[in-house]
Amino acid sequence: MTATEGTTPVGDPGYKPDFDISQPTIARVYDALLGGKDNFAADRVGADIYLKHVPEAGKVALDNRAGLVRGVQYLARKAGIDQFLDIGSGLPTVKNTHEAAQEINPDAKVVYVDNDPIVLAHGRALLATNESTTVITADLRRPEEILADDEVRRVLDFDRPMALMVVGLHMHFHDDEQPDEWVRTLMDATAPGSYLFITDFGDTGEPHQKAIERAGLESLGNGWVRTPERIEQHFLGLPLIPPGLDFVSRWFPEEPDRRVPELTELEPYQRIMMAGIAYKA
Repeated sequence: MTATEGTTPVGDPGYKPDFDISQPTIARVYDALLGGKDNFAADRVGADIYLKHVPEAGKVALDNRAGLVRGVQYLARKAGIDQFLDIGSGLPTVKNTHEAAQEINPDAKVVYVDNDPIVLAHGRALLATNESTTVITADLRRPEEILADDEVRRVLDFDRPMALMVVGLHMHFHDDEQPDEWVRTLMDATAPGSYLFITDFGDTGEPHQKAIERAGLESLGNGWVRTPERIEQHFLGLPLIPPGLDFVSRWFPEEPDRRVPELTELEPYQRIMMAGIAYKA
């Protein structure tokens, strides 16, 4: 293991990482915002910057996690998907993709992908007895490497429908990097009947949305907000399932006709994270 020995926690005095901890990472700042222990001083500084600009940034992270669970449960229960490729999965928390999927279908297979080596170490420890779930270290910027990875190919069958998840990740790439093209490479490799599940920071012109963008740029050097129209382009022209793209607190794909709060009824932090799922015919 490159990041830990066995299950030694980051907070253990004997823990000696063999990677650079002087710079914050997305996964570890997110962990710090959620009150986790798998982070370092630079990550906690990054989390503090988020909290300075958006005091309820931790609730934004929890909002995103709630959206992830609802999306996975829709895909597993209503869409019948039993394979999940979760890009930018981050550190284990409650509830994870494999837990949400496998409580509905115990045979569901999940591959987690993250570019932070500590995710690999903790993921392997967590999943040591789960043969249907694995974690690899890779980067969305190099989708061909993800597709060629032996572990990915061992667990997932690309001749059958699957769900590609890019949850809480697009905001960390500038449009100039063309992140949609990386996602296109991955989706092109999936079978008809697959789904694309995305969450991103929305920009409907409200001050708190710009505040979280400032926080991201100051703490991580990235974290851009996008208009709903731009976020819809992430889905590569694939049709969105009902209820379409919406703020996570109003987004219930298993109950598209559910009465949801008016936008004015949402707290400011609930008008940041947007979610949607698209279908590949």
